[in-house]
Amino acid sequence: MIDKLELLLALARERHFGRAAEVSGVTQPTLSSTVKSLEDQFGILIVERGSRFRGFTPEGERVLEWARRLVGDSRTMKSEIEALKHGLSGHLRIGIIPTALPFLPAVTIPFGDRFSDVRLSVLSLTSAAILDKLADLELDVGISYIDDEPVDRCQAIPLYEEQYTVLVAPDSPQANAKTMTWAQAAQLPLCLLTPDMQNRRIVDRHLADAGGRPTLRLESNSMLTLYAHVRTGKFASIFSSRLAETLDPRGRLRAIPLTDPAVTHKIGLLISRREPHSPLVNAFVSEAKLAAATQLEPA
Repeated sequence: MIDKLELLLALARERHFGRAAEVSGVTQPTLSSTVKSLEDQFGILIVERGSRFRGFTPEGERVLEWARRLVGDSRTMKSEIEALKHGLSGHLRIGIIPTALPFLPAVTIPFGDRFSDVRLSVLSLTSAAILDKLADLELDVGISYIDDEPVDRCQAIPLYEEQYTVLVAPDSPQANAKTMTWAQAAQLPLCLLTPDMQNRRIVDRHLADAGGRPTLRLESNSMLTLYAHVRTGKFASIFSSRLAETLDPRGRLRAIPLTDPAVTHKIGLLISRREPHSPLVNAFVSEAKLAAATQLEPA
């Protein structure tokens, strides 16, 4: 039954029979017959009928909710049994918003030193994608904002507070400023993250609250792209203080603290509300808490 539900979850992720079969390592007829077998077993239609995948029926959506619970519990059970037999090993999948990437090595390095048999995968994602992938069992943990958009689907563990600076080139007219207001920042030729990124929505809101009308010249979903454009001297950007320090350790650019108001937003660890959690997740949570308590202070 669990194997059948795994295939159903693959179909929910891919929204396409062929791709779901391919990522699951089965043929498309095998996947189709598995769905039909589940429908016969439950006495309901799970998938909307058509020549192509058209979605799940309302009854199918309920089956998916149960599938996520059962498959999640099954994976946790297998992980715990393996840990009891052989120690902590396996694969931990982490989703993280781009602005929090500098925090991650403070967790992954000591975690890797303690558990050398664990393979880590790190994906830079939007906050919404992290929530969706946690719900769909595609991620084990997430690191994202926890005070700006709803994270009720997950258990949130605070880690640190993000602060903000304006990043400009050293020959910029603003380079010698000690601080800058959000209204002043709005007058600069800005390059910012794309609107699907929560950091962009936070920045837009604070610029608007300050009465500024941003002069947006360029947007990208890559912080490295923004940094490269600021270095040309033709753009400015708004970065978290920690990220600015990480991307510019030699101080080639000028990071000017934003004030009036000096705002912060909480970054935290997100995990499923399902209990118990796997030994891998519990170990990562412990390491993240330790990093937050002993190594990291607000920049």
